[in-house]
Amino acid sequence: MDVTAVCERVRAVASVRGDASADRSGLEAGLRSIGVLRSWLAAVEADLAGRLVGVVSFPEKAIADAGRSSLGQAGRVLERSTTLGATPELASGLDHGSVTAGHIDAVTKVAKSLEGSQRDELLARANRLVGFAAIEPVAEFRRRLEQEAKALQADDGMDRFERQKSAARLRRWTDADGMWCLQGRFDPLTGVRMNARLSAEIDALFAESVPAGCPSDPVAKQEFLAAWALAGILERGDVAQRAGRPEFIVVIEADANRDESGDGSAEPASAGPTPAGPPASGRGSGRPTVDWGLPVEVPYRVLAELFAVAEQHVVVVRDGVVLYAPGELNLGRSTRLASSAQRRALRALYATCAVPGCGTRFERCKIHHVVWWRHGGNTDLANLLPVCVHHHTMIHDHGWELTLGQGRELTLRLPDGTLHNTGPPRRRAA
Repeated sequence: MDVTAVCERVRAVASVRGDASADRSGLEAGLRSIGVLRSWLAAVEADLAGRLVGVVSFPEKAIADAGRSSLGQAGRVLERSTTLGATPELASGLDHGSVTAGHIDAVTKVAKSLEGSQRDELLARANRLVGFAAIEPVAEFRRRLEQEAKALQADDGMDRFERQKSAARLRRWTDADGMWCLQGRFDPLTGVRMNARLSAEIDALFAESVPAGCPSDPVAKQEFLAAWALAGILERGDVAQRAGRPEFIVVIEADANRDESGDGSAEPASAGPTPAGPPASGRGSGRPTVDWGLPVEVPYRVLAELFAVAEQHVVVVRDGVVLYAPGELNLGRSTRLASSAQRRALRALYATCAVPGCGTRFERCKIHHVVWWRHGGNTDLANLLPVCVHHHTMIHDHGWELTLGQGRELTLRLPDGTLHNTGPPRRRAA
């Protein structure tokens, strides 16, 4: 993008900002122009930073000083510069504003998971994906890149799993406030075991009340409770006695096995999942979908080991309705908190937050009463939805309204009157 085009964008933004009566379309156009300018500035910054490498011995310090940023931020600018040098089509897209700096950073991050020729091939593939980068959000583009990386690492998954185990780290330090800090990275199998243990501890300790000093902000509250739960586990040292067990949900889509007579009867085509086999996905497959409770894939032989010690529950669903799930699913006004049985049934329906477009995984969601508990809503499955902490706050504090149909069709009404409608949930394999 040349200087003339940049100046035109700046003038357009300034015009919108100075117009107190600007309507929605004008404001959105101004924000789009800002996005284009931000991309152009990121391209220019990366170009200048890359050229500085050959001029000074400590470019990160020079970049940080010039931009009044940290050394870490300066390092990310240099990484972006290196990635752009290897992906000229993406570099052109960033310069013209069709691609964002976030897309380039996604390429950088995914490329770090590969070495040598595999990394070079990923960068070449990413360069050819510029058309997708121009239309996809950063998160979706990154998932596309991760699939490309996975294809380049085609094996039984054990090599990657061993690399993940070797990459486990736990940092411990004391910050400027005197707080003792932890930061850890663990392989997926260890992570799911630790998460199950931590979740069980949080449920056991804080189901009815929370410690003094608990913050009201929903995100901070969850972090606060997790911190105290971890402290309790470490202080007691009784993990083996009270360890939470991971659980797998076997989801059978009854539609996949509906007979041709149209009477709606269905029989599962398979008696159950095979731990070492791939999970089925999509409607009409005639096989169960297994929710392993893991945010990433791990080798099937590792899953088989975990399957042997985990709890397994079968849930049958059709068109967003639970036909069968173990346990009592309707608790009325007897309790405000959703039971484990209700959470399992909801997990069979939703892989993520129920709000359209939200990718927050189910295990990080709160169970929300569509008709609020304080307004007389029941703790019945038909009145419950998984909602992430962010959207739960928008519903309770910012006027978002949800309505749930008999087939779990969701209607979301925003404060400005905008409506978003979805059909029954279509669960993707986790």
